[in-house]
Formats: sequence, C-alpha cells, structure tokens
Amino acid sequence: MRQLFTNFRNFAFSGSLVDLAVGLAIGAAFASVVASLVGDVILPLVAALFGQPDFDALVLTVNGSQIRYGSFLTALVSFLLLAVTIMFLVQAIRRATGRETAGAQGSRECDHCKSFIPVDASVCMFCTRDVQPLAG
Repeated sequence: MRQLFTNFRNFAFSGSLVDLAVGLAIGAAFASVVASLVGDVILPLVAALFGQPDFDALVLTVNGSQIRYGSFLTALVSFLLLAVTIMFLVQAIRRATGRETAGAQGSRECDHCKSFIPVDASVCMFCTRDVQPLAG
C-alpha cells in the first residue's frame, strides 16, 4: 500500500502533470475571456450591422417538423468569429512578446540511441549525448 501511495504521489506531482494542469486552467480562463469578447462585443456589432443579434428565428417546417437552421447558422457564425478572434489575439501576443514562432514541433530519432527526441534538441534526453539540432 505504501508503494502504491508513493507511486501515485510521484505521478500526481510530476512536473509535466502539474504543467498540464496549469495549462488547462489558463486555457479555460482564456476561453471564457474570448467567448465574452465574441458574445458581448463582436456579436452586438454584427447585430448593429445586420439588424439582429442571431438567426434563431429562422425555421423551416416540413410535414409538421421544425428544422431550426437559424440556430445552426448562429452557432456557425459564433464559432467562426471565435476562431478569427483567437487567431488575431494569438498573433498580437506573439508580436508583443517578440515570439513569432512557438518553437519547432515534431520529433526525430537520436543518432546514438535511436530514441525519439524533439527536432530542436541539442542533447538527447535519453542517452544525454550531444546531437545536432535540426531546427534553429
């Protein structure tokens, strides 16, 4: 039982798991801010231009069944506005911090131990030997 507790403690408080938890918390907070920006600022501007804030009133009736395609259009427009807003915010943050690229992504094989390591690594995390980075 003691070994199980020790293993769980090591797993729960490992650096990558804590980093993941922090990233999820910040991501959730960022998502609510962006959703508020789209819902409370951008969609009312769209409503000012087109006369109504959503298309929920658009309904097609077939054999007594209602097909609410207006609700789908509202969700689609909200998604597109949200995606464009996130794209602009991320670009602005990257320009403001001077980080145009978030770093190289992907992995490659270590020349020495044949383990997979990040493409921009200069030392293999498995065999600790120096490797030539592929991305700079």
